[in-house]
Amino acid sequence: MRLCVLDGYTLNPGDLDWSPLAAICDLQLYDRSAPEEVLSRALGAPMLLTNKTVLNGDTLRQLPGLKYIGVLATGTNVVDMEAAKALGIAVTNVPAYGPDAVAQMVFAHILHHVSHLAEHHSAVVAGEWSRSPDFCFTLSQLRSLKGMRLGIVGFGTIGRQVARIGAAFDMELLISSRSRPRDLPNGAKWLPLQELLPCADIISLHCPLTPDTRHLINEQTLALMKPGCLLVNTARGDLVDEVALAGALNAGKLQAAVDVLSSEPPRPDNPLLHAANISISPHIAWATLEARQNLMNIAVANVAAFLRGERSNRLV
Repeated sequence: MRLCVLDGYTLNPGDLDWSPLAAICDLQLYDRSAPEEVLSRALGAPMLLTNKTVLNGDTLRQLPGLKYIGVLATGTNVVDMEAAKALGIAVTNVPAYGPDAVAQMVFAHILHHVSHLAEHHSAVVAGEWSRSPDFCFTLSQLRSLKGMRLGIVGFGTIGRQVARIGAAFDMELLISSRSRPRDLPNGAKWLPLQELLPCADIISLHCPLTPDTRHLINEQTLALMKPGCLLVNTARGDLVDEVALAGALNAGKLQAAVDVLSSEPPRPDNPLLHAANISISPHIAWATLEARQNLMNIAVANVAAFLRGERSNRLV
């Protein structure tokens, strides 16, 4: 059975192997598909894989032979799920393939802000250490994570991994989630969001994007945060009102570290791109070699299960 991969490059830029998928289907692979190319490439394929290529209802209704869509990610907002359901098209996703990778990126950003390694490296290369009258020098105040209050908003698989790492740094854990977890880590405190925000030194977002959580971080919630608080977002860009956050950053009230933005790639006029006191990575928290291999393995297993008539990570 023919399977068309519409945008395989971000999952596999060349360091993974598509052959396990090719072994179970007639594989047609594209690195990227522009919107105007999607219909012609997908036409006649009973199965599609997509990462970020949009499959809206209008497109799906023009693909009468389509039986299966595999999303190469956890979020499925690129697929019109209602249309897929009405048309009898199965849709799967790949959940929880790299919580350790995302948690690692959270702390890469945190350590960037408290240790200022990149800033000092640049100064050393520029000769400042060689010219220093002392055996060492510092350009910014260095901080220890021990004893800092880490606020984790959303306590799923990734939030729990962030908590484990925070505990290893001897941080105080504050948890906020839709419902109070029964199995909080030792010493952790659960707080409503409005109570967590003024207490935390660092706030890391790990909640899903829903109508209720869109712009969860806005002018009002930003105003509740401690001066100098570091806001970390590796979840979804639209959890944050970017204009409001840029204003707080430029006023020197907060720091921020983000791996996601409201639109990706971002528009050149996105206010966070030129804001002060921020570190930005290009949506790569998920993209370690190990996490991508796990994602590939699960995606292949999803396709194999569908071909056998079984349900695996089936959403529709």
